Amino acid sequence: MEPLVQLTGDPLDVRALEDAVRHPGNGALLTFSGVARDDGDPPLEALFYEAWEEVALRELREVAAGTVARWPGVRLAVAHRTGLVKVGEPSVVVAVGAGHRDEAYAASRFAIDTLKATVHIWKKEIYAVGGAWIANPESP
Repeated sequence: MEPLVQLTGDPLDVRALEDAVRHPGNGALLTFSGVARDDGDPPLEALFYEAWEEVALRELREVAAGTVARWPGVRLAVAHRTGLVKVGEPSVVVAVGAGHRDEAYAASRFAIDTLKATVHIWKKEIYAVGGAWIANPESP
């Protein structure tokens, strides 16, 4: 199965991404959801993600291809939001179906860490009074 890769302004359907990686031979199904959270002062209302779609999709596909190359039996779905993401909503989802939990955990961790370090998606934090673009210390 080719990895499923999505970059969308629509809310992420976590269950549909999990369903995309289900297989009778998998003993592990692992889903990581990166969720917008309010953890500071001033209170966060939402995040806004922006990407050059053509470039970000190519980079997401490279992350997915690199992941399945390292763990060939893994089924993978990776999705990232663009636009406005309210607190409590997922902005990124990595779903992994694998034969065993060890490879599911390793592939998931590799995929999200590589995505954060290599994919050009920019984030703005939106507060009740203004906002600020935030640099991801892991990003290019």
